[in-house]
Amino acid sequence: MSIKTVMFDFDGTLVNTNDLIVKCFQHTFRTYTGKEMDRAEIQRNFGEPLGVTMERCFGKDRKREAMDVYRSLHRGRFVKLIRMFPGMDELVKELKQKGYQTALVTSRLAETAMLGIETFGLKPWFDTIVTMDRITRHKPDPQAIQLALSDLGAKAAEAVMIGDTKYDMLCAKNAGCLSILVDWSVMEGEERERLAPDYIAKSPEQIREIIENI
Repeated sequence: MSIKTVMFDFDGTLVNTNDLIVKCFQHTFRTYTGKEMDRAEIQRNFGEPLGVTMERCFGKDRKREAMDVYRSLHRGRFVKLIRMFPGMDELVKELKQKGYQTALVTSRLAETAMLGIETFGLKPWFDTIVTMDRITRHKPDPQAIQLALSDLGAKAAEAVMIGDTKYDMLCAKNAGCLSILVDWSVMEGEERERLAPDYIAKSPEQIREIIENI
């Protein structure tokens, strides 16, 4: 078996949005409770659709309003606070140049996902982009990956998903493709072991080596 299709998550995988996400959650919690939420607790929500998190934290009636509070800060600081993880932009370009099909598969809305990859000049390097706007069932449901594979005419058995959260790993498993967990994930060691990703990579170079040697 060899890999022909490489799929990337956005937040926490390609781009370091961690500080921005935490700031937006803290702003929302201060607005409604007058106090901040523990950072580790916020990080446990990484990868989950925003609406799901807000409904759990603030209730169904306040869900939409809380999402608006979060996004009002998010929009103003997005480009200023995000950073590409070192070497990940070069990895995407290198894989594409070597003939791999490439896809962005993210739970982020298209507006900011596109702004993010355009900021770092990556838009031309993805063959397809699947955002939350295009699906009705979110990670860990396999729909997002299945849509990316359908766009590309690709097979799950010849594809790998690179991500940083349990949602990415389970989405890959449910879709029948391999998974690579980036070592800079905020997930704790015990959770990593429980999820049992197919591979864990400590650097973009190691990701490339894994893909080329599968």
